[in-house]
Amino acid sequence: MEIPADKTTLCPSARPELADSIVFGLVSGKVTQARVTYLKQPLPVTDELLAKASPVTPTEIFRTAAPCASKGCQHFDGKDCRLATRVAEKLPAVVEELPPCSIRRDCRWWQQAGKAACLRCPQIITDNYNPSQLMHEVALPEVVS
Repeated sequence: MEIPADKTTLCPSARPELADSIVFGLVSGKVTQARVTYLKQPLPVTDELLAKASPVTPTEIFRTAAPCASKGCQHFDGKDCRLATRVAEKLPAVVEELPPCSIRRDCRWWQQAGKAACLRCPQIITDNYNPSQLMHEVALPEVVS
């Protein structure tokens, strides 16, 4: 599946139940050190694809992207994605070179934080039931007054 050129900016940390979601990576590795392996081509999220995750939740094994909700998202500050900022600034890099990511061109994190976000992206698991303290802090939405 090719992402249409007129598609909006993609959130690389979206939930699969959002409209127009795509799977762009698979989670592998150990629970304590899971990593995303990127697909050459993203796959549209379908009920059949999500069923393949059973008995675990789809977000434990799939990384999904969807059009950025911007102002509808708890991480968006009106201009930028604060989650992208925290990922790029606070998490350690887990790869030395840009991963072969099929959504990079349309990815909000790439557009906003560039290489710094990409070098940290493979450690992001949407439903991480055993996050480190740092990962937990990075994932928490900030309260904007």
